[in-house]
Amino acid sequence: MDIQFIRRLAELLQRTDLDEIEVVEGESKVRITRHQPVMQPFQAAASVPTAAAAPTMAAATPPSTPALALASAPELPEGYMIKSPMVGTFYRASSPDAAPFVEEGSIVKAGQTLCIIEAMKLLNEIEADVGGKVLKILAANGQPVEYGEPLFIIAPER
Repeated sequence: MDIQFIRRLAELLQRTDLDEIEVVEGESKVRITRHQPVMQPFQAAASVPTAAAAPTMAAATPPSTPALALASAPELPEGYMIKSPMVGTFYRASSPDAAPFVEEGSIVKAGQTLCIIEAMKLLNEIEADVGGKVLKILAANGQPVEYGEPLFIIAPER
């Protein structure tokens, strides 16, 4: 199967109400799925470092230290979280010398491009699931992101 065929399948998925397309051609098999985002408000929860992550610190510090670690953790605003749908490289703009798609404080509409994630030499535009105000951009430009990693927090419009 060639990449153009796979792109056409992805475009077909976007234009229709289908959630999944699977094509088997000889020994080759491709499955493209679209998962509809579930709108759930995001509430930041600070994590407590585990003893396995820092064994020397756990042995040398009193039990009250995790509270200090929680106090120094950055507070994230409440809102709708846009997560990465894939593993790749996060880009805030279409080219190095172009203006970013959005800034913190920008008002966006549902379907508006927020960023690009490059995966396997393909540039994938990531769009806003909801309209509202961009409260926080959580990923750094040019840095790798994982599937499900938080990218943006948006205060949905009312």
